[in-house]
Amino acid sequence: MCVAQELVGVLDVGAFSARLVLVERGGSPVEPALVHKTRLRLDRALDTDCRLSQGGIESIADAVRKANRVAAEHGAQAVFPFATSSVRDAANARQVVAKVARATGTELRFLSGRREAELSFVAARRWYGASAGPLVVLDVGGGTVEIAAGAGEVATFARSLKLGAREMTRAWLSSEQASAKRVDALRAHTLDRVREALDGADDLIGGSRAIGCSKVLRQLARLAGARPQRDGDFVPRTLHVDDLRRWIPRLAKLPADRRAELPGISRCRSRQALAGAIVAEALLTVCGEQVDVCPWSTTEGLLLTMLDGEAAGALRVA
Repeated sequence: MCVAQELVGVLDVGAFSARLVLVERGGSPVEPALVHKTRLRLDRALDTDCRLSQGGIESIADAVRKANRVAAEHGAQAVFPFATSSVRDAANARQVVAKVARATGTELRFLSGRREAELSFVAARRWYGASAGPLVVLDVGGGTVEIAAGAGEVATFARSLKLGAREMTRAWLSSEQASAKRVDALRAHTLDRVREALDGADDLIGGSRAIGCSKVLRQLARLAGARPQRDGDFVPRTLHVDDLRRWIPRLAKLPADRRAELPGISRCRSRQALAGAIVAEALLTVCGEQVDVCPWSTTEGLLLTMLDGEAAGALRVA
């Protein structure tokens, strides 16, 4: 008799999608049982006071309902629903969570930036293995940047900085085409913030292999000439700081719709591509001349924690 496998999963609600990943208990995120994605545009749903609009809240609720239905149809036993900084940092985040819970029966959780950094490190370590040696893991999101480092299975250093590509675009590059003066000012500001955050961590960062765990870094690596994905398989990519320094002035001269025509730059992320490149340049300047891009990030780190049976760790948000 065939026995159905127990499924566990993570629902990751971000600015551009709500992604449900289900994995068999005892399995691995390398071969998920199911991936279901609903597109979102929460970047368009934020007003000038950083409040999510009613339309944005309804789109989240609709995506959560769809994910719940898919998870139930596949008999998932445990699904951890969390929202990233696009919801977590909204001025009305509590109201958003409450309204989505009333509409769907699912209460979205928040992971702190530090916890997201730790989980990205777990994902990168499991992907590359112990033989990779000490790692410094970089995750450039829309609202925040996460940095974690360590030589073992878990990070011994973790920081979260409010330097996300979306937020830097809103604060520094709101015009369609940024002036060279504004771009230079953001580059200096970002580099100062990264150096300040990593001050005293030279022993951990120096000599560590830099790993990038984010869509921003994957797209920038593709822009810089890395081969495209084929048939859904991950193609190893490396991003060099010199490539970013060549591309930043070119991106600054292009409006968002022209950036979307470039290799690797998706239309939904084209407006924040310049800020993402500037933030990545600062990270690579401090953490090494290049970064290897990993296909796993916070979601996979959380899944791995759940699969390992560390329920307390999976649900810890601080």
